[in-house]
Amino acid sequence: MTALDSALPTERRRILVAFLGIAVVDVVAELTDLDVIANLAKPLLIPALIWWVLAVLGPAAPRLLVGGLVLAWLGDLALLLPGDTAFIVGLLLFLGMQVCYSRGFIGLGGIAALRSARWLPVVGAALWVGLNVALGPSLGSLRLPLLVYSAALTTMAVLTFGVSLGVHSPRLGIGGVTFLVSDLLIGLDAAGIDVPLHGPLVMATYVVGQLLIVTGWVAAQRLATTETAAVATAEA
Repeated sequence: MTALDSALPTERRRILVAFLGIAVVDVVAELTDLDVIANLAKPLLIPALIWWVLAVLGPAAPRLLVGGLVLAWLGDLALLLPGDTAFIVGLLLFLGMQVCYSRGFIGLGGIAALRSARWLPVVGAALWVGLNVALGPSLGSLRLPLLVYSAALTTMAVLTFGVSLGVHSPRLGIGGVTFLVSDLLIGLDAAGIDVPLHGPLVMATYVVGQLLIVTGWVAAQRLATTETAAVATAEA
């Protein structure tokens, strides 16, 4: 067990169980084409995570995490609506989430840790360039918006690996790359590429990505607070 795992809150687990229950309903509804149930379940996912964060951290809950989750929730609502306008609105809201998450990961030492693994940003940049070159011509009017969004998404994912390196736990890194896969599946669909089980896969990877990122962030926050308190006590 890593130090990050030890810092993971054990209280309020019922909220996370409820989140996972809603997620299972949503994924199964996507799998069985029960759109009404999926559309009812999806808006409940992120509020459950916000509830858990506030329940375990209270006033110490990072504003960037809570703000990012609120933006993700609004993005989920926007993407339930049809049409390109709703898609762009959802994209902008999730762009705001990526910015919040990235700023939070920088605060948790994401950039500092990447100095010992400079190849990670290079891989991220190569992935971003490669995907945009490959998919861009098929995206039409969405090409530029997705170019900008994918840059923010890739930056966020790379920073999760930086935080993971700093806390010696893969939780956040796995969450970041899983979230990236979820959005990549959406990008493939926008480019007209048919992926079997597209809907269920998007939701499953989205749920897992958000869960790992949020729980990892909360644990990293508690770990940093504990270490700061220990240093202060030692110096006293």
